[in-house]
Amino acid sequence: MKLSTTALVLGAALLFSGCSHKEVYKPEDVKGEWRNAGELSASISQTTHSAALLDNGRLLTKDGEKNIKIPEEYRLINANETWVITESPEGNLVLFPVDGTDAKVTFELKRHVAAANIQDDTVAILFTNNEMALYSLESKKLLFKESANSPIAVDSRITNPYFLKELVLFLTLDGKIVIVNSETKQVLRSVVVSSDEYFNNITYLNVIDNNLVASTATSVLALSQKEAREKYEIRNIAYTAEGIWIATKQGEIIALSPTLQFKAKKKFPFAHFVGLSVQNDRVYALEQEGYMIALTKNLLAYDVYDVDMDSDNKIFLGDGRFYFDDRYINIK
Repeated sequence: MKLSTTALVLGAALLFSGCSHKEVYKPEDVKGEWRNAGELSASISQTTHSAALLDNGRLLTKDGEKNIKIPEEYRLINANETWVITESPEGNLVLFPVDGTDAKVTFELKRHVAAANIQDDTVAILFTNNEMALYSLESKKLLFKESANSPIAVDSRITNPYFLKELVLFLTLDGKIVIVNSETKQVLRSVVVSSDEYFNNITYLNVIDNNLVASTATSVLALSQKEAREKYEIRNIAYTAEGIWIATKQGEIIALSPTLQFKAKKKFPFAHFVGLSVQNDRVYALEQEGYMIALTKNLLAYDVYDVDMDSDNKIFLGDGRFYFDDRYINIK
């Protein structure tokens, strides 16, 4: 009986150790250490597509740290050239001027906000129930409201509304782009990016030369004169006038044309990419275990470098920089 019990304990230990074993990316050749780095005033506590917050409350934008502090417990939603958009612990939408003045604006919406953006007097808000709305910044009056299907579960990488002249592009939580004219307050068009049931919110959007590229976690859309869609399990995406690069959950880097024509693919076994950027003639992929992979745009050649980072660091992609923890590395 004692022997059987001992064998059972050992068997359970082996079973659980086997289940907890995780394969990680291990490059065959590391060229050296990525040394081009600088420091932040504190560690990163929150991240969005447009900005991040540090533990000391300072705002970090794509251009670097700003001389403005956000109160503790506020949730960062978005930041543009004029406003920092946050949600207070009470559930209010609070706007702080980027210039650091005290002229903050509070919208007592009494509803949780998923995403928001501001252009001139127009405040575009996507609520957590997937409802879209436009408000006047000056009067705080509701100008437009449109309902949509409530999401069951969403990816944390929620994309804020996008202004394109008089158009507002709402990136919904159920995989659609809803285009609203902010002057006539009318819905002009709705474009489906993906129709998955779960985690189907838009996680990325960019517009270059009248070509729109948007993605969810499982699909990418290119929209210009025609619509094109392709299915990928997407971790990161980068889009320039030259093309689109995708880092997948399978450890692949895939190169596409701006209209989603396949160009090349390179696989890195067990790689978990946490950031992707295209600068000059290289594609830079930051890997979770602390490696920077610098590839040529055609993916035919690459070099791997060591990066001093932890696997659980929050990552923020700046203008030619990767920020993590309390420091950054340059890739320009």
